[in-house]
Parts: sequence; structure tokens; C-alpha cells
Amino acid sequence: MPVAELSDEKIMLKVKEGNLSELTELFDRYHVKLYNFFLKLTFDKAASDDLTQNLFYRVIKYRQTFKFEEGAFRPWVYQMARNVHFDFCKEHKKQTGNLKMVDDYKEDIAGGDGEYSEEHLERLDRALLQLMPEQREMIVLSRYQGLKYSEISRIKDISVPAIKVQVHRAMKQLRSIYFKQS
Repeated sequence: MPVAELSDEKIMLKVKEGNLSELTELFDRYHVKLYNFFLKLTFDKAASDDLTQNLFYRVIKYRQTFKFEEGAFRPWVYQMARNVHFDFCKEHKKQTGNLKMVDDYKEDIAGGDGEYSEEHLERLDRALLQLMPEQREMIVLSRYQGLKYSEISRIKDISVPAIKVQVHRAMKQLRSIYFKQS
């Protein structure tokens, strides 16, 4: 059976068994999504590249923790991505001079399909930066990464109704910040 026809879970099972070359297929399927996940959390292209690379190193290092019988690969890898991002934030808090303020972001990071003007996308990015990190993460996971509430529930280890409430509150806060910008 060609690798492209295998599910993420079956490929990860092969990786877990020591066939590390199989990780190439998962990398091809997920590296852009995970890079964008990190980009929307950090708004730093270089850091997002590094975090994506670090994540796949961790996938190899901790491949034995993947439990095929417990569920899907996607929530498992996003949980690991959250941990990589958390470690990154913790390290950067130690280096207080590296923290940027919202107004410090001049480069265009938004990736739109032309539906919205550059100005609207920049306003959205500025509004995202003003959210609490937990709120930003909820929006990125649910709206930008397209994870289902049940998958986010597994990642964060809280109930689906609690996830729905958190996403709703985060969207409400984002809307408020976005429309207060001039």
C-alpha cells in the first residue's frame, strides 16, 4: 500500500516502530499547517521556522508516547506543538529585551486569498496580538488550523462544551479589539 494511502496514525505507528523515514510523509502533510500555527501565535517567521523544526525533532524523540489505540495523530502533534510553543515563550520571557510590542510588527504576515484588503488583514493580526495567549491559541486552533472542538478538547484535556465557551469568548474579545482599532 503506498504511503499516501495510509492514515496519519498508521504512518506514525511505523515511525514509532523505528521506521523514521516514514516521518517524511507526515512532515509533508503537516509542516505548512504547523508553521502557520506557530506564525499566528508568535508573528515571527524565523521563530516559526525554528519551532516547526523543533517540533519534528520532538516527534522523533517522543515517538514512543504516541498511542495508536487512544486516538488521532493530529491532536497528539498539536499537543506537542503547544508544548514547543510554551517552552519558546518561557525562554523568551527570560530574555525580556526580545519581547515585541504590537506596534513593533511592521512586516506583512497575513496570508489572505485576496478577499480582504491588506489593511483589514493587518488590523486582524494586530488584534490577535492583543489577545491573551490562551485566547489567541483557541482561535488559531479552531479557525486557522480547522481543528474540531473534540480534537481541541483532547489537546487541552477539557470538555467540548468548555472549548466552545472559550472559543466564543475569544472570538468576542477579538471582535471587540478589532472594531476598536482606528
